[in-house]
Amino acid sequence: MKTVVDLADVSDSDRPLVGGKASKLGELVREGLPIPPGFVVTTEAYRAFTSIPSLAKVIRESLGTIDPAKPETGEGASERIRAAFEVTELPAGLRQELIRAYESYAKANSVRFSAVRSSATAEDLEGASFAGLQETYLNVTGTDAVLRMIRRCWSSVFTPRVLAYRARKGFEHTEVTLAVLVQKMVDSTVSGILFTRDPNTGENRMIIEAGWGLGEAIVGGEVTPDHYVIDGSTQEIIQKQLSEQRIRIVRADGGGNEREDVPEKDRRAQKLSDERIRSLASLGRRIESHYRRPMDVEWCGDRHGLYIVQARPVTTIPTSAASRPSSTSPASSAGMSSAGAPATPTAQGEEGAILRGFGASPGQASGVARVLAGPSDMEKLRPGEILVTTMTTPDMVPAMAHAAAIVTDEGGMTCHAAIVSRELGVPCVVGTRTATKTIADGSEVTVDGKTGAVYRGRRTTLLAAVASVGSGGPLGTAGGGHSAPVTATKIYVNVGVPEKAAEYAQLPVSGVGLLRTEFIFTTYVREHPLKLLQEGRREELVRRLADGIAQVCQAFHPRPVIIRTSDFKTNEYRGMPGGAQFEPTEENPMIGWRGCSRYIAPTFRPAFLAELEAIHRIRTERGLKNAHLMLPFVRNTWELEEIAGMLREAGLRRSRDFKLYLMAEVPSTVLLARDFSKFCDGFSIGSNDLTQLVLGADRDSETLGRMGYFDERDPAVQRAIELLIEGAHAEERTVGICGQGPSVYPEFAEFLVRRGIDSISLNADTVVPTIRSIASLEQRMKLEGIRRPNPEGRA
Repeated sequence: MKTVVDLADVSDSDRPLVGGKASKLGELVREGLPIPPGFVVTTEAYRAFTSIPSLAKVIRESLGTIDPAKPETGEGASERIRAAFEVTELPAGLRQELIRAYESYAKANSVRFSAVRSSATAEDLEGASFAGLQETYLNVTGTDAVLRMIRRCWSSVFTPRVLAYRARKGFEHTEVTLAVLVQKMVDSTVSGILFTRDPNTGENRMIIEAGWGLGEAIVGGEVTPDHYVIDGSTQEIIQKQLSEQRIRIVRADGGGNEREDVPEKDRRAQKLSDERIRSLASLGRRIESHYRRPMDVEWCGDRHGLYIVQARPVTTIPTSAASRPSSTSPASSAGMSSAGAPATPTAQGEEGAILRGFGASPGQASGVARVLAGPSDMEKLRPGEILVTTMTTPDMVPAMAHAAAIVTDEGGMTCHAAIVSRELGVPCVVGTRTATKTIADGSEVTVDGKTGAVYRGRRTTLLAAVASVGSGGPLGTAGGGHSAPVTATKIYVNVGVPEKAAEYAQLPVSGVGLLRTEFIFTTYVREHPLKLLQEGRREELVRRLADGIAQVCQAFHPRPVIIRTSDFKTNEYRGMPGGAQFEPTEENPMIGWRGCSRYIAPTFRPAFLAELEAIHRIRTERGLKNAHLMLPFVRNTWELEEIAGMLREAGLRRSRDFKLYLMAEVPSTVLLARDFSKFCDGFSIGSNDLTQLVLGADRDSETLGRMGYFDERDPAVQRAIELLIEGAHAEERTVGICGQGPSVYPEFAEFLVRRGIDSISLNADTVVPTIRSIASLEQRMKLEGIRRPNPEGRA
């Protein structure tokens, strides 16, 4: 059992072992970014502790008393469970291992104060951030105190608001595990956040927010930070908005935190020098280059330098940059400058706004304003009203979910209100300073979460103008919850988390173009499949897989759901409980034992057959005939001959109502598309793998990414896609693509549509804007007279 690992030895593939926060930071340590040193107490240590019979009994019995209709039952269960965590002693062996790890880390890094941070397996996920829910303790000093805070982090899995949040998001309480990250504490003089792209408009500009002291004051919405905007191409500072800061959180004498007044001379001062702004922007560019997607980064600084303390993907980026910049000017006289001149309102109709703040979650809404003093006032808010408060807290999430929009006095782009609003899809404006005083309780207002403006009354003209943008054609409502233009190119959605399926099914899509089974393995199965088979638990493996897959198929029925069978690489499988004994160590797992080569290996064949049986069961026993199959990382046709036999063995045969697709990631499938077509009904381009193999550029290489080598828009990659489409269409097979490329690069989407791509599968947050973009393109093509109809029967 691996209970402790060094942060420097952790990567993204270790998420089941070390949780979301630690896995991301460990990845960045390997990339040479400035990350405070530390170690991780793994989820296996958490399991060992919570498996102590007396504690396990309290957890089991307390959870059994919870009635979702009676919130007080969750509070009582939480109180009993957390009390049991406090009195349960660590097993002697585990205690000694943790002491050795802490003392070794403290000695090697001259540590006096540490941050003890929760790192859950279910956090920073698509649609479930768990923002601010699990606990973190700062400026902890001494072995005993660190061990005590580790237990408190563990017990924070069972706070009332975490129990309620998990239930609402569909997570089983016993399935979520927690790792704990112990890091050297930076004595922060300044801290904040960095978005590598504007999270509201998608424009190629970075946003930095900065405040004095520890970042908890910003995240908690206690202060409104400085706001700096950096051009993503030139790295020039194009806007500064300085905010007055009266209090800050700092290290207390002897450990812990305390609040103190900011000296008068510093209250209106710029928190981060121009030189440091540019240095931070450079770090942000490296992080985005590594992950190849926009990132939300938490940082801090002392007198020695800048440090990265968290990085997670931004999932609210629209298809392309807005045609105009959004105004994010806070409503105050706090020394604001914008490249030497004041910023001016830019959104149509923004004149007449009674308040302006930071546009933290896009969208517009009108309604009755309800001014709440805090969580105790939540019952006053009725569904569809505008929630106005100084700052939201985790205890207010139930009310936030029913609000039409949210407006706060304090906060920046990563305060609690901003993060949760983006997750809920609720328009939000933060940092207005005076909303609770300016807006009268019971009055009607209109909130624009993109521009950060709040208007008196119902601004129907503004809402109608926003609704009409990009409509440009007849509307389709395949999902029943959204409207979008009809397109000749079929649009699908990617699904990773089954609990989001019901929500995504409301999108105007033709179905699911990519159901990733990896998340089902890590959250439903949670152990290496061969370990389960070795222990005689095959039925459990099949049932858990079937439950996760069926949840998605049921939500989208009768629209097709294309299930990509597992594509873990050896280093990722090794990170699963029990994986080390079954997985070899490979120097380059990206092109190692993965995909179809794994399925046909005698050692792994039984696990793949279990996956196929799960799919067969949901089609036959549950009647979900919309479940179809896709094979990843196909190299040769002879692999497919053997897999065809395995499909028959599992009772799965290609037919009118059961389709088999191949991921086109390896150049061999492109060069021999007509040969591969004999074994499938269509192809789906995996642009990341195809790009790295066509260009010989490791997609994980930060150096090559920064130099511009890894780019799916490269002419060689585009020529490969052309060859695939030509070969597949010659055999009357479909070609789609699943990935972010078409939504991030409009010119790439145009290339695909003009070459006759049959379908594009997108992340949920980009579906509607991408449909509008493609509809506009197809209309132009129609006018140009160059759009050829698809061959009959192509999906």
